[in-house]
Formats: sequence, C-alpha cells, structure tokens
Amino acid sequence: MSNCEHLSRDALAEHQLQRLHVLLGQVLATNAFYRQKLNAAGIAQAADIAALTDLARLPFTTRAELSADQVAHPPYGTNLTYPPECYTRIHQTSGTTGQRLRWLDTAASWGWWGRCWAQVYRAAGVSNRDRIFFAFSFGPFIGFWSGHQGASHIGALIVPGGGMSSAQRLDAIVENEITVVVSTPTYALHLGEVARERGLELAASSVHTTIHAGEPGANLPATRAQLERTWGARCSDHAGATEVGAWGFDCHQQAGLHLNEGEFICEVVDPQSGAPADEGELVITNLGRTGMPVIRYRTGDRVALNRTPCVCGRRFQRLRGGVIGRLDDALLIRGVVVYPSAIENIVRQFPAVTEFAVDIHRRQALDELEVRLELDGQANDTADQVAGALAHRLGLRAAIQIAAPDTLPRFELKARRFTDHRSNP
Repeated sequence: MSNCEHLSRDALAEHQLQRLHVLLGQVLATNAFYRQKLNAAGIAQAADIAALTDLARLPFTTRAELSADQVAHPPYGTNLTYPPECYTRIHQTSGTTGQRLRWLDTAASWGWWGRCWAQVYRAAGVSNRDRIFFAFSFGPFIGFWSGHQGASHIGALIVPGGGMSSAQRLDAIVENEITVVVSTPTYALHLGEVARERGLELAASSVHTTIHAGEPGANLPATRAQLERTWGARCSDHAGATEVGAWGFDCHQQAGLHLNEGEFICEVVDPQSGAPADEGELVITNLGRTGMPVIRYRTGDRVALNRTPCVCGRRFQRLRGGVIGRLDDALLIRGVVVYPSAIENIVRQFPAVTEFAVDIHRRQALDELEVRLELDGQANDTADQVAGALAHRLGLRAAIQIAAPDTLPRFELKARRFTDHRSNP
C-alpha cells in the first residue's frame, strides 16, 4: 500500500491541504486560466484556503469551460502552468460527449500518472513478477498509455497489443504466458467470444487478473461475473479520465471502488445545488498534475459514497458499485429514471447473451424500450427471461429482438450500446 492509504482521516486531510497549497501557489503565479477563476472568487494566495472546509470557496470547473477555453485559445487553451516547451506528452478525450479536449503533461506530471496507475496494479495484486498485455490500439486516448507507464513503475514485463487483430492478441496472450490483461470490459468479453470460436479456453490460460478501464462495467456485479467466468481470473475495475487522472481502483475485497485520496481531493455534491451529498456528482481536484491541473472539476459521474473502512485496511473512502452512470446518460422512460448501467447489469446476468444493444423510441406519444440480443446456441428462453427481469427490476416493459450472430457492433474502446432516438428529428 502507499504511505497514505492507512492514514487517519485527519492526517489524510492535512496531507491533502499541504499538497493543495503547493498546487494553488503554482497556478496562481503562472496559470492564466485558474488565476483568473480563483482571483474572481477572492482567492489571491494559497493561504486563503486555511483548511479543507474552505474548499467550497474555490469555484467549480466544468468541461464546458475547458472546452470553450481551448476553442478561444487554440490549440491547448490557457490552463497551462508552464511554457509550452516544458510539456512532453499530449493526449485527447474520446469526444463521445462533445468537443474533444487536448491535454498536455510535463515529464513530472506523466510520472505522477504512472504512480497513480501503479497503485491500481498493487491493489489488484500485480507485481514485477507479472507479464501485462495491453489489448489497445495506442491511439491518442490516454487510458492505456498511462497504464503502460504505471506498469513500468512496478517493473512488470510490458507486452503491447497495438496493431493486432483480436486473434493475434489472443495468440500473443497464450504464447507470452501473459498473467494480466488490461482492456475495456467490453473488449475483454469480445476476446472471449473470439476465443470460443477458435476453440481456445481462456480460463485455462496463465491469466490470473484482468484490469479494466475506459468505460464502466467491471464494477457491475453481472458484468464482473461474466468477465471472471470468461477468463477464469479475478476482475479488477479502475476509474479515471484524461483531464483528471487515474482516480479510483479496486482492491481484492471487490467491495466498492477506492478513491485515491492520497493524490486527489474527492467530493460528492448534489448536482443541482452543489451542496455536499452522500450520493450525487463526483467532483475531483488532482494534486500532482501541476502542469495542466483541474480544481474542483465536475466529472459528470453519479456516485454513492461508502465512508466505512474497507477490511483490506485502506482508509480511503469507497464508491458503492463504482460509477453508477453519467448524469447526462440518465434515461427517462415512461416516467422511470434509468441508467444504462442498470440495464447492462440485468442483461449480463444471462450467460447466453454474447452482445446487446438498446434503443429508445417514441411512437404514438409513448416511449418504447427495445433491446436487441445476440445469443449463443443454448439460448432457449433467454429472450423471455431478459424481458421478465427488466420488467421486474426496472418496472419497464421491453421489446426484445434477437439479432443474428456477429451483427451487433463490437468495441475496443468505449462501447456505444445505448441510442435514444427520441432526441433525433
């Protein structure tokens, strides 16, 4: 464990305050974006935040602000603490929720990314004795580049999977006797499909741990169970974002996502009022990414806090069930508020489902939920069972359609299984 994971809550708060003072001192001096925001809020020096209880004096930061700043000051905006020549890496967000953000890191900030990911690995029981395979194309998305950096911090053998087909990646996993696979949960399940088609039993491979990032899913009980059945390995979740960092990780107890409070200040607020809450929107300040930081950043993730200590011994707070969903992804269907993760957790309970897609239509002034399923050869009455489970758990009647094998899209990065056609003209 890191030196911070076992600190008392008071000692941890003092640690966070000291690091926040260092960050504020630097950005107030040379970061145009945050100097303007903080000065407008009456913050002229780091000492103006005397305790973490003063955090509310700092203004929230939103993605829309950051995006507008980069549009107004291309290509990177004004949220830069150092001159451009001090930065060594650039990545960008996936753009699935709007304008892509470009994000820069100095060598020091990139080292901080690696330390955060090293914590993800250690919590999952991964060490320098492991061989880690990255089932990822290594494009501009930061997710597995930072995982790659973290693997170097723990001294593990790194096997990149860029530029490979799924079949080639499976061959590499077997031939290199890989022990840890890092991918999105969606792609890990797809590799399981390809393995079955080739007669390969992944559960008999040397893989003992899979670590997932890039999208929610691995903390959903049904998806986690399916991943662990497919790989015969322990499934570990991780949460992070390009503009924020690797802020959450699983431990062996699998009892909720730990917030990495040694490197981040994490708040949960009511999405409307901004007041503290036990369930609401996650707000994050990163403490080690000085070159291009975020301060009180509204992530848009809906979460629920678990303040009780984990039996693993860590004092960090946890999130029940990981990220519940994106606030802007909530679906209102016939008066029922549903998160896509809730639908996935139901559908994934049925092993015969190999892939699925969800569409919401409005026909004759009524909302209709349509679920398309790809099923394996032993499907039997799975379609009826899925419809019954959705009705029982969510109170929604769904039209179930059976799709032909291999007709629904597969995704290497973030899956896009949910389409709300009601917003289309």
